[in-house]
Amino acid sequence: MKGPFILGDFKMYWLNGGEFELDGGAMFGVVPKILWSKKYPHNEDNYIPMVTWPILIKSGNEVVLIETGLGNKLTEKQKQIYHVKKEWTLLEELSLLGLEKNDINFVILTHFDFDHAGGVVMKNEKDELELTFPNAKYIIQKDEWEDVLNPNRRSINTFWEINYQKLRESKNLFLVDGEFEVLKGIKVVKTGGHNRGHQIVILESKGEKAVHFGDLMPMHSHYNPLWVMAFDNYPLKSIEQKEIWEKFARDNNAWITFYHDPFVLAGKFDDKGNILEKWPS
Repeated sequence: MKGPFILGDFKMYWLNGGEFELDGGAMFGVVPKILWSKKYPHNEDNYIPMVTWPILIKSGNEVVLIETGLGNKLTEKQKQIYHVKKEWTLLEELSLLGLEKNDINFVILTHFDFDHAGGVVMKNEKDELELTFPNAKYIIQKDEWEDVLNPNRRSINTFWEINYQKLRESKNLFLVDGEFEVLKGIKVVKTGGHNRGHQIVILESKGEKAVHFGDLMPMHSHYNPLWVMAFDNYPLKSIEQKEIWEKFARDNNAWITFYHDPFVLAGKFDDKGNILEKWPS
């Protein structure tokens, strides 16, 4: 767990959602290795370290969670495929903050890929599946949910039924279409790009702002708008939206927060992608 990070009246914590590795070439798409390897470490097999950092936000009496991590349902084969290095300990870290899963009021999912939505449903002590945060509203874009339930040949490999079946059967699912204010100072905006229904999160409190880019910018090394992942389903849309929201962040002196970055959890950047300020410093 990392935090607290103070944004106005918000207290923010990055919680351990699991650590894994992915192929560097896939994570940087058409960018030549000679370029991306200068900005991001890799091992001899070209794999790069990845984290999943669900972000917990305490706002008054409300508790919001952005993303849910890998979860505790991966099979041994899946752990080998994705080079899982550290298991999901989200609930244990909540307890360190004096919270339990029933205390989460909202779960915001930028999209439903397994590494973001793996903690939506968990295995309990009886090895049974249950909704991890039973009192929360799960905020998802309508287009994303439609694609989750009707995956194509590409997305079926990341939209896993085990992650959404209990949510579909519940009353906790809350679908939005476009821009939506979850709470005062916390809103989601549909961007598309990585997925058709991908959304970002805009935070504002006491004049301080932050933008959570989700997988539009998984790590700080993806700041260049042209550096998009091979996993992006709509790369031209990703480029367009990165340009729009990076400018928004610069114009508003806003932090950019990261979900997959082991090195920079939040940063402020100039138009060349140089880090002007970062957290942890």
